[in-house]
Amino acid sequence: MADSAALESPVAPVVAESKSAEALHRAIFVGLAALLVVAPFVVYPVFLMKVLCFALFACAFNLLLGYGGLLSFGHAAYFGMASYVSAYTAKHWGVPPEIAILLGTLVAGLLGLVFGSLAIRRQGIYFAMITLALAQMVFFFSLQTPGFTGGEDGIQAVPRGRLFGVVDLSDDRALYFVVAAIFLAGLLLIYRVIHSPFGQVLKAIRDNEPRAISLGYRASQYKLAVFVISTTLAGLAGATKAIVFQLASLTDVNWPMSGEVVLMTLVGGVGTVFGPIAGAAVIVAMQNYLAQLGSWVLVIQGVIFVVCVLLFREGLVG
Repeated sequence: MADSAALESPVAPVVAESKSAEALHRAIFVGLAALLVVAPFVVYPVFLMKVLCFALFACAFNLLLGYGGLLSFGHAAYFGMASYVSAYTAKHWGVPPEIAILLGTLVAGLLGLVFGSLAIRRQGIYFAMITLALAQMVFFFSLQTPGFTGGEDGIQAVPRGRLFGVVDLSDDRALYFVVAAIFLAGLLLIYRVIHSPFGQVLKAIRDNEPRAISLGYRASQYKLAVFVISTTLAGLAGATKAIVFQLASLTDVNWPMSGEVVLMTLVGGVGTVFGPIAGAAVIVAMQNYLAQLGSWVLVIQGVIFVVCVLLFREGLVG
């Protein structure tokens, strides 16, 4: 009798649906891993690495926007600063690539902690404007400190080095598998955060912050935590990109980069696990294969964005 009552309980379908979603996500992860293994033998590895770096960047941003409900217009600050730190330490300090990437990621996390502590005091458009203003401060700092950033020339000819002193990263295919591993690790971390108790509270704050506060949750601490996690992962993407392209420039830290990651997330699907990956792939592919059109690429991006908003309200994946 108890078993039949449990089966008839309204909780049972929810549990079954949750298990089926987990099985689907597990299958997608396995398929994605298999695709990443095969991809460099079919597609140019450097292009794939660019897609993976921006996909991780978009997933990090989506964690903040889609699950934290916080729209940041300044994520380029963390992406770009991590890129500079990674490139500078690898070239001028001679540190191995894994240490350079780690240092860039840590700096992005610390910067996110400082900026997040200021920004989360406000909500909505005010939060977005504060993040944009802080990011512009980072941009002008980068422009005015050529001894560190190289100014308008950037930091060029960054050595890829050897991973753990063993793997020669000058080989594009070897570096690709390192980047793919970093991407998968970042994606799995984001997935774990989303489906953890922390992630559930985060969604509750996003949907109804006053109610979450009334239940005893400290919303500001949760928002700051997800902000720091997002900026740290954005830094990981930027630091990795600097090693891949052996370059860190003002493009990485300028405000259009912040807009670009917003576009990738919206096109792929806000609040979805895999949507930002699709959005990043679409945008990067357009930039790569339509480069001969010059500035018209931006026009085409705008048209695609409008079409996605009109036809796919929840993004390509959503």
